[in-house]
Amino acid sequence: MSARCSLVVNGKAVRVSTGDTPLEAALADGVIAPTTGLHGSHLLGQGASPSSRRAQARLHRAEPVKLSTPRASKAAESLVFAEVKPAAQARRVGTVTEIVPLGAHVVEVVVTITRRLDIEPGHQVTATFEGFDPIDVSPTLRLDGTTELNELVFHLRLGHACDAVAHALGEEILLGHPVKIKGPVGRGYYRPGGGRLLLVGRETGFAPIWAIARAARYIEPQREIVVVIGASDPLDLYMRPSLDWLRATGVSRITLVADRTRQRPPDVRPGPLTAHLTGLKTTDVVHVAGDASTVGAVEVLAAGAGARCYPILIPPGL
Repeated sequence: MSARCSLVVNGKAVRVSTGDTPLEAALADGVIAPTTGLHGSHLLGQGASPSSRRAQARLHRAEPVKLSTPRASKAAESLVFAEVKPAAQARRVGTVTEIVPLGAHVVEVVVTITRRLDIEPGHQVTATFEGFDPIDVSPTLRLDGTTELNELVFHLRLGHACDAVAHALGEEILLGHPVKIKGPVGRGYYRPGGGRLLLVGRETGFAPIWAIARAARYIEPQREIVVVIGASDPLDLYMRPSLDWLRATGVSRITLVADRTRQRPPDVRPGPLTAHLTGLKTTDVVHVAGDASTVGAVEVLAAGAGARCYPILIPPGL
C-alpha cells in the first residue's frame, strides 16, 4: 500500500502522508494559512496567497490543531445586552377610570382597557381620547408602584394650553371618557444588560423613567442605577414617593433639579439637568425622557462619552 495519497482542497491537489491529518497537509502546502482573529487569538482561515511548502520531511509530527472559540472576559460578558424584541403593535379600546392630582400641574390618568397590551417599560403608546387628536404618551405605574394588567397609567400636565388633551383634563375629559390605544411605539424601552444605568427625566418624562427604574430593581438588583430628575418649578417634582422606594431598595444616587429657585427645598439643586450629568463612561446606558431640548442635550453628552442612549420624547404640553 502506498504511504502517500492525495486529496483536493479549495480546487488544489494536496499530498498527504501516513499519519497526517487533512488540515495539517493543507497548512503545509499553503492551501490554507493561519490568520489572526479577534482579541489576538489565532483562527484558521483562507490565506491571501499560498506559502512555500516545507523543504524538510516531517520527521516529528506536531500535535493535532484544535479550533476553539475565544472565551469572552468577564468585563466583556458584563456588557452583553439582552435585546428585548418588542411585541407587534396592537389596538385596544378603553375608558378613563381615574384622574388623580399628583402635583401643582400634573395629574395621573388611568385608562382601563378591555384586554392587556404587551409593552416593555419605557415604551410609548398612541392614545386617542374621543374628540381629540392622537398623542404619544408613556404608560407607567402609580407612584406607589401598583397597576393592574388591563390598566394604562399616564402622567399628564394639567391645563396646559399647548396640548388640547392636557387643557381638557377635568373639564371635557372626565371619568368614562372613551379612549383608543395603539402600541407599543418608540425605541426607548428598557433593555437588561451590563453597565451603569443612568435614568434622566424632566417633569412628566419621569413616567417612563419610573417604569424602567422599577423593572430594573427587580430584574437586575445588583446593577448600579443613577437617577436625575428635573422640572422648571420645584412644585412639579411630584415623584418623591417613587424616589423614596428607589432609595429603600439601594439606589443611592438620586438628584433632583429645578430651574427656578422659588420655594426650592434644600435637596433640590439649581440649574439644568445636564449640569448634573458628569463622569459619563463608555459603558454607561442612558435613558432620557422629556422635551426635545432636554433629550437633545443629553444625547449630545452621551455621544461625546461613547455611551448608549435611548431617548423618549415627550410631546410639548404633556
